[in-house]
Formats: sequence, structure tokens, C-alpha cells
Amino acid sequence: MNVLLEILVYGAVQSAVYAMLALGFCLIFGVAGVVNLAHTTFFMIGAYLIYTLTSLANIPLPLGLVCAIFGTGLLGIAVQHFAIKPLIKSEYSVMMITIALAFFCQELVLSVFGPVDRNVKGFIDEKLTVFGLVDIDAQRILTLVVAVLLIVLLWWFINRTKMGNAIMAVAQNREGATFVGINATRIFLVVMFISACLAAVAGAFIAPTVGARPHMWENPLVRCFAVVVLGGLGSLEGTILAALIIGYTEVIVSFTLSSYLSELVILGIFMTVLIVRPSGLLGRRQEA
Repeated sequence: MNVLLEILVYGAVQSAVYAMLALGFCLIFGVAGVVNLAHTTFFMIGAYLIYTLTSLANIPLPLGLVCAIFGTGLLGIAVQHFAIKPLIKSEYSVMMITIALAFFCQELVLSVFGPVDRNVKGFIDEKLTVFGLVDIDAQRILTLVVAVLLIVLLWWFINRTKMGNAIMAVAQNREGATFVGINATRIFLVVMFISACLAAVAGAFIAPTVGARPHMWENPLVRCFAVVVLGGLGSLEGTILAALIIGYTEVIVSFTLSSYLSELVILGIFMTVLIVRPSGLLGRRQEA
């Protein structure tokens, strides 16, 4: 029973983090049609910014969190405007410039902070006892709650607001949206800001449990890409479903077999689903 409860809680937290990262990646691809390989770098930057602001600059945690998220969002806008926009017509050029940016940021972090993991202050230091059986870090529970709230808020924003409707219009037909007066360039910047902020939130909230590390963007990038493709490119609902599958699979395999086998099992599921349904779980099938 204890192991089952741990799997349920840790799997939910893992899935929530992957969902926050993958939803931003999915938005960028769905709206701008580009693969941003620097996306999980914002995850790393969020973790290091919250560490710098709260541990080094001694800024109060709530203010440091807001500054870290907003600062990462502005960096996302800068990446979109100065790096992606000039090359947006070439998918391969965008992939090359974004992966180069990712490695540049990694080396910059290594130069400034060194290779040693940095401990980040937790928002909550206590442990919670679930059903009187299992002790779970309250920080992980907080991460799960924040992730769920942000996912619901993102769904409401996309489906219930004027800006959200404009984003969906650009994603469905960029030229048609431009003809009715929607500024596609502005929409790209808004989406990049949102996706960078989501990644920063994930980094800031998970950093107290795993630490801030220069290479912490690499494995999430693989997971993020797998989640988006598995769920169906451009499908927010599919992305959430795939995040649950990947997150729980990773935790179950780690608990029952070995953490070294989780990557193999995830890739096996990934390939199997794509062979059976190339468009992903909830992606639209291409008309013949």
C-alpha cells in the first residue's frame, strides 16, 4: 500500500512537471510551427534565477519567484524576436539556433556557478503524511497543486479569452488570421512568453527537491519532445494525457525495476504508439 501511494503521488508530480514543460513546447509548435530545442533551457534558467534571487540576493521568496518567472518570460520574448523570427521560414535553421542557444546557456551557467549542484530554498520545508501511511515532501505536493492550477488556467485562457481565440486562429490558419486583423508576430511573442513562464515555474518549484544543475535541461527536453509527439502535435489535451503516461511510466519502472530502465520503457511506448497511430494519441490524422 505504501509503495502504491508513493507511486501515485510521485507519478502525479512528475507528470505535472512534464505537462507544464510540454504544453509550452506544444504551444510554440502549434502556433509558430517551429521546434524550439532551447525550450527546457528556460526550465534551467528558472531554477538558477530563483536560487540567485533568494539565496544570493536574499530577496523574499514570493518576490523572487515573480521576478524569476517574469524575467524568464522576457528572455523568451528576446529569443523569439532576435533568434527565431529571422529564421522562422527555415525549420532546420530554427532547430540549429535554438540548440546552440541551449548549449550557450549551459556553458554560461557553468562559467558563473560551476558544475556543483546548488541547493534552492524550498517554499515549504515540512513533510505531509498521506492517509497516515506515507511521508511526502510538502514541496512536491505544492508543485503538483501549482501545476494543476496553471494547466487549468492555461486551458481557460486559450478557450475563453479573446487573446486565446486569436492564438487558436493563428495556429489554425496564419494567413486567414492576418486577413482579419490579427497580428501574428505579436501572437508569437505572447505564446513564447507564456511557454517560457511555464517552464520557469516548473524549474523554480522542482529545484528545491532536485537542486539547480547546469545539465538539468537535457533529460526534460527528451521527455518534453516525447510527450508532445506522443500526445499529437498541437493537441493540448493529448499533451496532458501523454505527460501522465510518461510521468507514471517513469515512476512505476523506477520503483518496481530500475531507474536505468525507465528511459528504455518510455521509448518503447513512444515507438509503439507512433507505429500504431503516427499522428499521436489525440492528434488529427492526415487526410489521404
